[in-house]
Amino acid sequence: MCRWAAYRGEPLFLEELVISPAHSLIEQSHCATKAKTATNADGFGIAWYGDRPEPGRFRDVLPAWSDCNLKSLARNVRSPLFLAHVRAATHGSTRRDNCHPFVNGHWSFMHNGQIEHFEKLRRPMEAMLDDEHFHARHGTTDSELLFLLALQLGLRERPLEAMADAVGFVEHLSTRLVGAAFVKLTAAFSNGESLYAVRYASDGPAPTLFAAPMGGKGGYCLVSEPLNDEKDTWVEIPSGSAVIVGKDGLDAAAFAPRIERFSEAAE
Repeated sequence: MCRWAAYRGEPLFLEELVISPAHSLIEQSHCATKAKTATNADGFGIAWYGDRPEPGRFRDVLPAWSDCNLKSLARNVRSPLFLAHVRAATHGSTRRDNCHPFVNGHWSFMHNGQIEHFEKLRRPMEAMLDDEHFHARHGTTDSELLFLLALQLGLRERPLEAMADAVGFVEHLSTRLVGAAFVKLTAAFSNGESLYAVRYASDGPAPTLFAAPMGGKGGYCLVSEPLNDEKDTWVEIPSGSAVIVGKDGLDAAAFAPRIERFSEAAE
């Protein structure tokens, strides 16, 4: 399982999530406490928004703790909205194209979790994509394909509904082809204006998600696990939830996959 952190609010230096905290994202890359594996050494990435609508991005296959370029970048780049990720690979080899966050236009996406039996679902998931989104795929992960599927289903216009449709389509496929649905998903995604996150699992516990105010009025940090030991600061987001961080702060809503449209279409 991977670890990630995301922020929206008054501009902060990236290091305030990635390096400085006692349990920073770099610390989590070799000593995670709320994951099945403590080490997340299969690459890292950061996407940040600034003066242009498209995010800047830096990714590499080195472990986050050993990359001096990441540390220099994090100390010198300040942004009002950014996503950072350290990877423990489940699907897809260790290569730069498989490192999160994934970017398409002004949208960015990162994921902690997995789609079980992905090798059996990959082809029909790809077949759902039009040419534009199919050719936008550069890596081999289930995460990137889920992101492109959500874009295909309307992420740009209705972010949470499209993500619910994408997860619903994967669960429908899995039930039809494998006999049961097995999706674990804690993901963050953004259009450069709002920050979205969902926490969901078809079965069993979902990968963790916590939120805390940060960076002044209305600013929030979303993380896989708390960045420090201030337990009263961090709120765990329940499974089956969506979180939206916008200019007025944080809102939460229920999240569930929308399977009905795909089940009806198959009948």
